[in-house]
Amino acid sequence: MPSNNKYSNRARAIWLSCLASGYRTALACTIVGLITLYGPASLLQQVAFPAFSYVTVILIVTDATLGDTLHGCWMALYATVQTVGPAILSLRLIGPGRFTSTTTALAVALAAYVVALPEGTHMKAKRIALGQIVITYVIGFVNGERTEAVMHPLHVAASTAVGVLACILALLLPYPRLACRQVKKNCKLLSENSSERLKLYVKAFCAEDNTSALASISQAKLLTIGGTKFIQNIKRYQESMKWERLPLKFLRSYYMNPGEKLQDLEIRLKGMQMAVTSVTSFPVQILDGELKECVKKLDEHISLTIKQAQSCDSLTVPESNAEDIMKFLQTLQNIPTTTQELSSYFFLFCMKLLQWKSSPNQSTNCLKDYTVKEYEGSSNGFSFKEVWSNWSMKVKSKRLMPAFKCSLSLGLAVLFGLLYSKPNGIWSGLPVAISFAAAREATFKVANIKAQGTVLGTVYGVLGCFLFERFLPIRFLSLIPWFIFTAFLRRSRMYGQAGGISAVIGAVLILGRKNFGPPSEFAIARIVETFIGLSCSIMIDLLFQPTRASTLAKVQLSKSLATLHDCIGSMSLQSSQASWLENQKRLKMQVTELAKFIGEAEVEPNFWFFPFHIACYSKLLGTLRKMVDLLLFAAHSVGFLEQDSQRIATSWKNEVHELDSDLELLKEKVGSSIKCFEDVTTIKSLATLEKELEKNNISYDLELGKSKNPNGISDLDEAVMGKLICSYLQHANELVDKIKATEGEKELRSQVVLSLSALGYCMQGLIRETKLIEEGIKELVQWENPSSNVNLLQISCKINALYN
Repeated sequence: MPSNNKYSNRARAIWLSCLASGYRTALACTIVGLITLYGPASLLQQVAFPAFSYVTVILIVTDATLGDTLHGCWMALYATVQTVGPAILSLRLIGPGRFTSTTTALAVALAAYVVALPEGTHMKAKRIALGQIVITYVIGFVNGERTEAVMHPLHVAASTAVGVLACILALLLPYPRLACRQVKKNCKLLSENSSERLKLYVKAFCAEDNTSALASISQAKLLTIGGTKFIQNIKRYQESMKWERLPLKFLRSYYMNPGEKLQDLEIRLKGMQMAVTSVTSFPVQILDGELKECVKKLDEHISLTIKQAQSCDSLTVPESNAEDIMKFLQTLQNIPTTTQELSSYFFLFCMKLLQWKSSPNQSTNCLKDYTVKEYEGSSNGFSFKEVWSNWSMKVKSKRLMPAFKCSLSLGLAVLFGLLYSKPNGIWSGLPVAISFAAAREATFKVANIKAQGTVLGTVYGVLGCFLFERFLPIRFLSLIPWFIFTAFLRRSRMYGQAGGISAVIGAVLILGRKNFGPPSEFAIARIVETFIGLSCSIMIDLLFQPTRASTLAKVQLSKSLATLHDCIGSMSLQSSQASWLENQKRLKMQVTELAKFIGEAEVEPNFWFFPFHIACYSKLLGTLRKMVDLLLFAAHSVGFLEQDSQRIATSWKNEVHELDSDLELLKEKVGSSIKCFEDVTTIKSLATLEKELEKNNISYDLELGKSKNPNGISDLDEAVMGKLICSYLQHANELVDKIKATEGEKELRSQVVLSLSALGYCMQGLIRETKLIEEGIKELVQWENPSSNVNLLQISCKINALYN
């Protein structure tokens, strides 16, 4: 098991990260405080809205790198240009004195619609722009005739600029927090993590008994969690690196990024994990003394991987080492005779992928390789052409509804907020504006954590004012521990980013300002106004997004099964690797969408609806993800076969005819079952199905249904499927026998053996996972119909009789 030292290092890393994040936020807010509290009177007249300066800081600087900050500053400039001009025009045409609560809400709604509609605008720019709109129109209405049509929007822009300036200084002092440095750091941690897992997998593969193997596998599984987190960090910082390269071109060589290649290594390690966990007994039968020598070569490969990852070299072993590894693989000259041996061959196939110098086809590169050449390309983040394209709004029907929802919720929040309290009406619209999300989200959970975060921050601010009422500097310094605490909140599952940011803003708006009235009264008014705004947001979401996430999860499950059916149906050795990968990519996208809906449905309140069966959906999601991985490795094996076929003297298409017949049988058995599962998931309930049959006066015969229904559940019995795989292995062996085992042909023969064996393992895995899907679908249908006796074959026949 990982040592206590590793756990302490992890805890220390989290503490340091939260302290660093809290420091940057505190420094930026301190700069805003110094300017807005102690600046010259002439400057204070221009920066009339320090509250929005703080809000801008929180939106930009939270957990940011220098690249994130530069990007945020550009977005703030873009948002200001987008809102200030139209605001000046509106105020001059209408006149601030003519605004009422209704016209103010209408102006906010119309302006918000224009901002939210463009598809290409970054979410950060939209949030800043929406916040500026609320400040401009609501404060303009509150001040009435005293509002200057031109200077008032410019004061909003100046307040935004102060926040932007504070963010830049905070990320530069005492030294810049560079995204490239974070990528380097996480690449180093990921390479070490991957190397250790690789050693554990090899140790498990070479284990002499099941106990030792299971111990190594368990340790590797724990390390996998850390590896996933490092990959997420790398992906998160890669976008920021683009924004740092322009002002820091002299560090261009430092921006070479090995992260994508390390992620590619992660995919291959996942295959090794699948292989070693499916080995039925240890020691492995094929592992003789010669094959065990691969452990030393793998250790050498690991050390080179770590070294190259940190020096940004290509993530491949040198030619001499690659040749040595290929020599031990050349001992594999025959296809395994039993299905139990396929796991061992697949493990060795993944070892081959680890030393794979270049893919047999460019399309097999699953991940994009960022190079210096790309960083010199046109996508440098400062493209005015890109900004102009955002203005030329590519209106699509799917964009109209999110923009309309944003417009309506913000308009209603401002209207009801002003009706409740005209001086504090701004605080009902601002939380809705700065938390705008174009994509679907868990409405009740997000609103709940925002409300909790606002209350926590506001109460902390009131207590700080009570303790340090006469000492403004000390009151401001009391924010530092709160910044650190909220950094932990943002990383917690309970509050997340939304709750943590709400908590920060709640405290800083009280402790970072003066002359806003009694803190307790302001706190109560702001909490009530926030509740009004969030209530409007929830109401609009429920009206225009009435479909529950649990319903969407079931619909998406059906779509994922339909795509899986298409993937299975297109499997053929006559097809190109690009075709396999394209189908696998489509399935992966569907499964990713399913995961989003399941995550949302998990935190969705049940109310009077039927509870969401999260355990069953999680099992089905895990199974579908594994099938996605199996199809990817099958595509890799087909890619190698595609490459090796060019070196085989005989006609490849004629030789693989028997193997294709085995694949056809697999497609028939597995594909028909998947199609049946898809049909079953489309019905609302068994009672509804029975009513439809009675209504249409349709009777069905179970035996007749079996013969007439080509999409019925096939016999996935282990013995029957075992015969199918054994037939495939026999035909594969006949194909390999046609390749002469001469000295010059040994390498080719061993490569074909590994590729065909890997494909056989993937076929076996697809059958196994299909059986798990059957169990999951049956459990799900039983959960939704507790009083019925569930028989999937019977349900399938009824559906076939009704719709065919």
